Order: sequence, then structure tokens, then C-alpha cells
Amino acid sequence: MLLDSIRTQLDTLSKSEKKVALAVLANPGATVNQNITALAKAAQVSEPTVVRFCRTLGYDGWHEFKLKLAQGLALALPGASDQPSQDDLAVDLISKICSRSINTLLDLRNNLQAEPVQKALDILSRANKIEFYGQGTSGIVAADAQHKFFRSGVPTVAYADPHIHSIAASLLRKGDACVAISQRGNNSALVRSVKLARQGGADVIVLAPSGTPLADMASVLIPIDLVFNIDPYTPISARLAYLVVIDVLAVGLALQRGPEFRKKMQNAQKALQEFDMQFDSFIG
Repeated sequence: MLLDSIRTQLDTLSKSEKKVALAVLANPGATVNQNITALAKAAQVSEPTVVRFCRTLGYDGWHEFKLKLAQGLALALPGASDQPSQDDLAVDLISKICSRSINTLLDLRNNLQAEPVQKALDILSRANKIEFYGQGTSGIVAADAQHKFFRSGVPTVAYADPHIHSIAASLLRKGDACVAISQRGNNSALVRSVKLARQGGADVIVLAPSGTPLADMASVLIPIDLVFNIDPYTPISARLAYLVVIDVLAVGLALQRGPEFRKKMQNAQKALQEFDMQFDSFIG
């Protein structure tokens, strides 16, 4: 939700804007029910500073920020903020983990803008080849993306090794596309590879938090502003958001490429089903 986005960007805010952020985080419910003058007084800053803070987060001003904050608080599910504890029973874990994942996807749905997604689809639909780069947990997302995209008929690969995606990026040229995936957006090896890809003329789509070094290198940024380092369990739900964005791009590309492409995908699915039937017959 919006509060997670504020926490993510705390270190990038100016000293006075950070005061506003901390005041909001300390009592988000009160922030929704008060006016800009009261928030400025609570944060010990001027009203124009509050407006600058709102605009830094990507909102037109105080009223739009306040509306988004109210929507986020209304969508939060009971118990969703509870962290798993040592004494939790299975029923508690089911409730907490599912609620956290649901809230993450609700936040994604309400904040993911259509414009960058469409721009990314335009790039992918005309690409000669598509490469996915990610490391660690993001490398798993990159592998999932490669699995979904390779049936498009466009040469598609995924690299999680920094040495390999560095070499691959240096070979990309105009008309190629790479998708860089990062939950932090500050991996130096990934930033270097993206820079090499841009230098070669390739388009770079970035899935990462906004305001990060990787985001700044993007031809198109699809911002995913989630907090995932509060506790050891949060990356589970954060990864879901990235996987859903990959699904959106994969389905969008399939639809954008038209009926002939969908026919190819159906043929691929049919071939897989035939293989499964033959294998089952063999082992039976």
C-alpha cells in the first residue's frame, strides 16, 4: 500500500520531506482525518513542504495523496499487518500469509499504471529477441518469465548469473529488448548490464522500485514500490507482485500479436499434452 511506498523511499527524501513521511507513518489514520495545516504542524514543517512531499511520491498534491492513503487504509485486511510468530498455529499462518499476499496484489492493482505497461508491450511486440535479467529471488522471476514468453516465437532467454547477463547485454543491439527485474533496484551488476544494453541500442524494461539506480536506467519503468525487507517473510508476497506483472505482460503480448500467434501457442500446448500422454503410456 501507499505506506509501504513511503517507507521504501524514506532514504531518498529531503530532510524536511522525511519529517512529513515520518509523521504520516506514525499515524496514518489521523493523517486521513486532518487537513494539510494539521499535518504540517505535526511534522514541524511548512504547508508547501507537505505539497512537495506529495509530489515527490508522484501525486498532484495534498488532496490526491490523502485520497490514495484513505483508499489504501480501507483496503487493508484485518490482521494483514500481523507478522508470523513462533506460537502461531497452522490456522494463524494461513490467515496471515494469505492476507498479506492479497493486500500486496490489491495494492499492485490499485497503483500499477496502464501507460508504462502499454509502452512495455509495444517494445516487446516488435523485439527481435527478449532477454530477462535478475539475480537471487528476482532470478527466479526471470526464469518464470522466460518460461511464459518463449512460446511467443521470439527468441527468449533468462540469465541470473551476473557474468553471463553482462556478456549477453553487451551483445544486444537496436531492435532487441531486455527486461531487468529487481526487488531492490540497486544491484550494481544488474545496473551495469542494463547500461551495456542501452549503449548497444536495446530497449530496457525495468521492473523495480521507483527512484532506484536501476529504475533510472530504464527505457520504460514499471514501478513496483513494495516494502520487502521488514521481516524475513515479506519477500514471499513481494515476489507475487512481480510474477503477476510478468503474467500481465505475457498475456498482453499474446493478445497484441493477434490470432496467428495465439494459434501457435495452442499448437505448443497441444504438443505438450501429447507428450504427457505418451510419457504416461510409456511408464504405465
